Amino acid sequence: MTSARRKSYGVKGAPYALPSPTTTLKRARSAPYFFLLPAVVLFALFFALPIGYALWLSFRKVKVSGLGLGSGARSEVWAGLENYTDALTDSELVDGALRVLGYGCIVVPVMLGLALLFALMLDSDKVRLAPFTRLAIFLPYAIPGVVAALLWGFLYLPDVSPFYFVLDKLGLPQPDLLDGGPLYLALSNIAVWGGTGFNMIVIYTSLQAIPAEVYEAAKLDGATPLQIALRIKIPMVASSLVLTFFFSIIATLQVFNEPTTLKPLTNSVSTTWSPLMKVYQDAFGKGDIYAAAAQAVIIALVTLVLSFGFLRAANRRTKQEAAR
Repeated sequence: MTSARRKSYGVKGAPYALPSPTTTLKRARSAPYFFLLPAVVLFALFFALPIGYALWLSFRKVKVSGLGLGSGARSEVWAGLENYTDALTDSELVDGALRVLGYGCIVVPVMLGLALLFALMLDSDKVRLAPFTRLAIFLPYAIPGVVAALLWGFLYLPDVSPFYFVLDKLGLPQPDLLDGGPLYLALSNIAVWGGTGFNMIVIYTSLQAIPAEVYEAAKLDGATPLQIALRIKIPMVASSLVLTFFFSIIATLQVFNEPTTLKPLTNSVSTTWSPLMKVYQDAFGKGDIYAAAAQAVIIALVTLVLSFGFLRAANRRTKQEAAR
């Protein structure tokens, strides 16, 4: 019985021939673009495209012909810089920006100061129940902003607040936190209560990354815990402080949830209390999406300029310190 003849496969006839080096190189070069493609598509659809559409709307306006009746009475025309000129001369937008500036002067220093203090306390060797304390400080950040504003809003109302009940029983004055100057403190308290935990976690993570040998060397030199905190810990987490300050500035310029939620509870908060509330009112209250788009672009540009300027100044200072 003769055995079956086996077919010999050469390189050309191999069923699983290896790709050529040129093909392998092309695939290796194109692979990163395939991984980036989903992110690029999402960025274009949900970020770049809306920004481009807002820019387009900001240069347009509605032209009304005759009495404004009929299908062709209203038409969209080119407006040039008219919407931007109106926005920059709008007293309501300017007043809202000034209110947000005062609000930020309270929120940013207090929030970052408390975050740094809590982070230094949690990083101490003598702290007890650190995991529970860390979670308790961070937990308010996990609560949605609208829920937090409603919670504090009812605590500010004299008729339902337990704080006012206690003050009344003690015969102490009962200030109205939703009227006049105290309103800034009331709004700032909500932001500080909700944002301190996040900033604390960022700073605390940087503190945990500092090598233990640095602390041991400082202790051998006779440094006290306060000196270690002021001269070692704070300078070494300067980059985290810059990052948290950067995020806090952006969040302050975009304040919207707190005043909008408290508005039904008091007459001191107008529909244009902050710049973003002015944009919302013009777009959905008055139906003028073109003016609202111009205002939104201006707010975005101001945020970009301030953020870029601050980061550039911080990087310059970091380089100067490194050169020393």
